[in-house]
Parts: sequence; structure tokens; C-alpha cells
Amino acid sequence: MKTLRYTPIPSCFYESARNALAGRLPEGALVVLHANDVYPTNADGTMQHHQNADLHYLTGIDQEETTLMMLIGKNGQHTDTLLLRETNERIVIWEGARLTKEEAREISGVRDVRWTQEYQTLLAQAIASAKYVYWERDAHPRRYTDVQTRNERMFAAFHANYPNAEVRSLYPLLSRMRLVKGEPELAQMREACRITGEGFAAILPLIKPGMGEWEMEALLGSEYTRRRSRKFSFLPIIASGADTCVLHYISNHKVCKNGDLILFDVGAEYGGYAGDMSRTVPANGKFSPRQKAVYEAVLAVHRYAASIMLPGVRKTDYERRVRARMAQELVNLGLLSVQQVQREANDPSCVRKYYMHSVSHSLGLDVHDVCPKDPVFAVGQVWTIEPGIYIPEENLGVRIETDVLIHPDGVEDLIPGAPLEVSDIERLMRGE
Repeated sequence: MKTLRYTPIPSCFYESARNALAGRLPEGALVVLHANDVYPTNADGTMQHHQNADLHYLTGIDQEETTLMMLIGKNGQHTDTLLLRETNERIVIWEGARLTKEEAREISGVRDVRWTQEYQTLLAQAIASAKYVYWERDAHPRRYTDVQTRNERMFAAFHANYPNAEVRSLYPLLSRMRLVKGEPELAQMREACRITGEGFAAILPLIKPGMGEWEMEALLGSEYTRRRSRKFSFLPIIASGADTCVLHYISNHKVCKNGDLILFDVGAEYGGYAGDMSRTVPANGKFSPRQKAVYEAVLAVHRYAASIMLPGVRKTDYERRVRARMAQELVNLGLLSVQQVQREANDPSCVRKYYMHSVSHSLGLDVHDVCPKDPVFAVGQVWTIEPGIYIPEENLGVRIETDVLIHPDGVEDLIPGAPLEVSDIERLMRGE
């Protein structure tokens, strides 16, 4: 079998996911899902392949030029076909063999596995009897890239050939399904989070003033890789000094100075699932009084957010309550006045000067995982909790983020291996 760095999820999970999807679709529906492309860089270079999350969720196949087709019959019955890139001698020599049909059956549970060159023929046969075509369309509210995906490119060709087909989006269905994690998914996520936290804790004793942010990125990447993570789950943020106030700083090019804070926003991928963690630490191993005060304020908000993330709570109400709690801390720090906050006591917009992002996002196969527009928290969901305070005039930013699983009576921290308390951070940075 194609070598995997991770322990794969059993095929019965993917069979169950396809059954659940089929049960939500009308008779006569045709589902079409394509793998992501391998994107070029320059000359003959390519980026590392990153699989389409929906295709991964329904099949577990992490290979380019893969297609899943599902034809839905009565009462949720369905016939599935998986198409794969066929291995040839050149691929074996230069890239290594791709999955065999039997290996793909073992991973996905799909019995009908064929080569990709049959796609057009199979599509034409399926369209002849299909009433509706469900295509994957990325409707994530934060998607902004103009780069066309393989799904979008193949859809353009499909629409040109079959302009009268009634096409519907899979996004609303799969975004709801993926929000609640199954036990096999949670096993992958626990491992991604374990690697994320333990790898970070391992480098804390090595951090000193005069280190480059890039050096810390290299150390962290090494710790993740040797724990069997394939890569960072997103471009790592390792920001010191004034750049702790830049939310998506990714250049990691500066030397850390004595007295700086260093903000890490990092995560390890495992089995396609993402960890996502933020910690803020002093470059010299000791928080100044002001740094400690801001850190403790963020930690207080973090604990409050965790305490109110309960089943049945709507996310918009949760975010509003966290902003109101943040306002109290900003007043205590002298950043806002009581009068400013009292003018909008229920949801003070003035907090956005120092805290401008949301406190939580769904986590799973994607770092900002898909979910309905305004979800209600429920058992089995995984979310981040990541309040922050950013004070550009003081070159001081603090963000504290962990990943949590919702249980009936509260949340479980999935990253217990990374310190949260000031005393624990300073102790580990002393090498104790």
C-alpha cells in the first residue's frame, strides 16, 4: 500500500459518511467530487498535494486525480464509483506507485474502483438517469482566492456539455455533517493536537533573545515531523515585538529582542486533520509586569469563553458574551473607560480596537473548518477558543488559543501539553 505517515481511519467510517450523505439526498441525485490539483510553482516545480477535504471525508483517499461519483436510489440506497490515476512505468520511476484498485477499496470501502480515463463515459451514463447533480462548490464565507480548483474546472466543462442539468451544491449538506466529529476523526484530531502542543513545549527551553523567528519555526517543524506530522496545518505565525499585533504575520524573518513577546500561532497536521494553537511567551523567559497583566487578562477571557461553550448555545450569542467579558478586562488594563463600555453594555463595539477577531472557529479537516452560518454548539463539535488583546502603541500583542471538544457538560482541552499559566511558561523556559 502507498506509504502513509499516519494510522488511517477504518474504511467503515467513510462508508458511514457516504450512507449519511445519501440519506440526505433525493432519489435520482448524482454526486460528483474531484480531488484537488497538484499546483505548480515555477519551472518544473509543484507544491505539496493537499487533498480536497470533502473527498477525504467521504473516501479517505489522499491522492491527486481522484473522483468520487455516487448515484442515489430509493430510500438512501446508493451506488458509488471511485476513479483513480493509473500508475505507469514513468510514475513508478519518478514519483512512486500510486494506489492500486484493491488498496483504494481497502481505504475507502468503495467496491467499484476504476481508472480516471473512464470518467467521461461514466458521467454520460449517469447523467442519462440523474434528476439532479450535486457538485462540490466551496461556499466558505472566508474563501477569497481567484485560483480555480479542479472541481470548478471540471464543473465548467460539465456545464458546457450538459447545460440543462439541474445542479445543486453539496456545501450546505457536508458543512453540517462535518461539524460533528465521529470517533475515528477525534482520534486523528487528538493526535494532531498532541503533536501541536508537545512539540511547542519541547522548544520552549531553547528560546532566547537574539534568536531568529525562522529558527523557532525550524525547531518547531522538526519537533512536529519527528512526531509523524506531515506538515504544519497552516503557514506558521511566529511574531515578535510589534508584529505580535499583526494577526496573520507569516514572514517570520526578524530577530527576537530582549523584552519582546513572541506570539506563536501554529498547528500540526495528522492524517489530514488540523491542530491549531496560539501561545504568547517572553523572549527572555520572564514576563514584565505589563506583559503579565495583559496575558492574565486574555487568559481570564479564555477561561470565561470555555465556561460558556455549552451544548445549545448559539455561536453569535457566545461571541457577544465573550466581547462583553473582554470589555471588562480592557477597562481594568486602562485601555477603555467605563463610560465607553456602558454606552453599549450588552455588546460594546469599542472592544474591537484591541480585540478585532472572533473567539472561536470550527476545526477539523480544514483549519477554519466548514460549518453552517450561525451554528448552535453541540456534543461532538471541535472548536478553537482564541481571545487576544493587541496594543500597537505598546508593541504588545497576546493571543491564547486552544482546541476543545464539546461534551454534554462542558469542553475538553485537546492540547493539555502546552502550558497556559504564566508560571508554567516561565518554568519551562528556564528548562525546569
